[in-house]
Amino acid sequence: MRRADRLFRIVEYLKARRETVTAKELGEELEVGVRTIYRDIADLKASGVPLTGEAGVGYLLSPNYVVRPLLFDDEELEALALGAQMVQSWADPAMAQAARRALDRITAVLPESLGDTIRDSTSYAYPSSGKPSLQIDFTSLRRAIRTRHVVEFAYTDHNGSETKRHIRPLAMIFLAPHWMVAAWCELRCDFRHFRLDRMQSMNVLTRQFQHEAGKTLKDMRQQSEGD
Repeated sequence: MRRADRLFRIVEYLKARRETVTAKELGEELEVGVRTIYRDIADLKASGVPLTGEAGVGYLLSPNYVVRPLLFDDEELEALALGAQMVQSWADPAMAQAARRALDRITAVLPESLGDTIRDSTSYAYPSSGKPSLQIDFTSLRRAIRTRHVVEFAYTDHNGSETKRHIRPLAMIFLAPHWMVAAWCELRCDFRHFRLDRMQSMNVLTRQFQHEAGKTLKDMRQQSEGD
């Protein structure tokens, strides 16, 4: 994380909270040492950010400090809060942390009264005991979609048959309680959906793929709409 991004993240994190936050907590959130946090806090104060507190006690950002204007209505805020909780409950740890950061970023730039709408939301999403366990790295699979890397894995279908697959991952689909990856399957030479809980021994290959006519996410959607 660039230093400028880290400083902005500190402001967002503190703005989203009403109680003091220790340097240790900030360091764990941003994955840096306490000494780095102390230097960052000093620089933020020097630049005019209204921070109170001290080392060993914790820091608090004035509730009147405005990061930038951003307005939503109550229904939109409740939907955002609930959506972030659902991501935290059902997605992988990296995406769960991203959801928390995103909600903090939104809360940080809201007026105090609207920030209360998120903090006091009456809609909740808790982790479910029905969440299937995975034997693959969910985060690596998501990133392979963005970087267009071919993925190989062993797959067991609903009949118990096992095959070895090489796919071009195109999108993640959540059909509660299951996550699926939509892909171009090189074995079947067609689009396929694979449940993540049926995948094993997954590897992201160094081989990348380029978009080809008839094998893209857009093509898959058009094919689905035509069925």
